[in-house]
Amino acid sequence: MYYKLMSYFKFLLKSTNAHGVHSPFVFNFVTKCLYSKQNLNDKKTVNVLLKSISHFNFKNVEIESSQEIESLVKDTFQNINFDEIQVDFLFTEQMNASKFATLFSEGRLHNGSMILINGIHQDRQKQQEWENLIASPNITVSIDMFHCGALFIRKEQVKEHFTIRI
Repeated sequence: MYYKLMSYFKFLLKSTNAHGVHSPFVFNFVTKCLYSKQNLNDKKTVNVLLKSISHFNFKNVEIESSQEIESLVKDTFQNINFDEIQVDFLFTEQMNASKFATLFSEGRLHNGSMILINGIHQDRQKQQEWENLIASPNITVSIDMFHCGALFIRKEQVKEHFTIRI
């Protein structure tokens, strides 16, 4: 509990809103998706998940370890595929650099894929895993939203990290 509280204070000191973002891709994502008035769920991470799928019009989605969220996505979006080899959007509770490298080398993740990780500030280990992931050369855009973190594979963009309040 103490770690999460201290982590939140550090997050508040570093974080910004849309006005501190200089990347057109991230500015568009923040203003038109994350800050949209549409509220699809009371839980912040699930709300980000649903808004992101809608904003990017993802078709091939993988939800790890949560039947409840997978059912919610199926009910909200009728044209979503869950059993595809290539994944446009991946939601997970646990992700580390070696798992990411495996998914990327197998071709499951591609240019344009997004990974949403829940609870990146939950404890010291998850925080370290998050920092290792954003250091990966294949991740070009990372967004820390405290409750969750978003990773984007975008070869056409310079590597940048953002800390955004939602």
